[in-house]
Amino acid sequence: MTQAEYVPDRLPGRAMFDGPVQRSFPDLDPDTFWDDNEYALSAYVDAPPTPVLIDTVEAELGHRLPTSYVTLMRSHNGGMPHHTCCPAPSRTTWADTHVAVDGIMGIGRKRTYSLAGEAGSRFWIQEWGYPPIGVYFATCPSAGHDMIAFDYQNTDHGEPRVVHVDQEHDYRITVLAPNFASFIRALRPASEYEDEF
Repeated sequence: MTQAEYVPDRLPGRAMFDGPVQRSFPDLDPDTFWDDNEYALSAYVDAPPTPVLIDTVEAELGHRLPTSYVTLMRSHNGGMPHHTCCPAPSRTTWADTHVAVDGIMGIGRKRTYSLAGEAGSRFWIQEWGYPPIGVYFATCPSAGHDMIAFDYQNTDHGEPRVVHVDQEHDYRITVLAPNFASFIRALRPASEYEDEF
């Protein structure tokens, strides 16, 4: 099976989440976190990354990826989460109290939405003018008018913070979480924000 043909198990067993993933994400339920719909599988999800692929993608992007992110991608490399809303401390073009997440890019080049893919991190910087603050790793439902990134601007060799970058407001940066694991823990179901729409 080639990497382009990879399709994860529809209901991954908990054994694949043992060890490092459980330590980084103790509250993550592997059976319900990812929405492996047809679009997610074709645009986001790829085979688990090899150490060589991780190294070459990091070299291409110019940043060492957060350990917690790499750990999660080794168990499920990219995809669309079921819980798609992340609380935000201030209003964005999306809503008063949160931002929405379409998908999380995996480590690779084959999928359209992978870190080094056709619509990966460098695309948003080079083609859309997003500020080169780090690595754009998650898409939003606005079709490119806002993105989620690892912000390496104020990082002293630790994990970068996770930020929302709002193109509609002159690429305004809003901090969402101090690190990737905190960002994943913060995700909430859209139903919690139904009153805002």
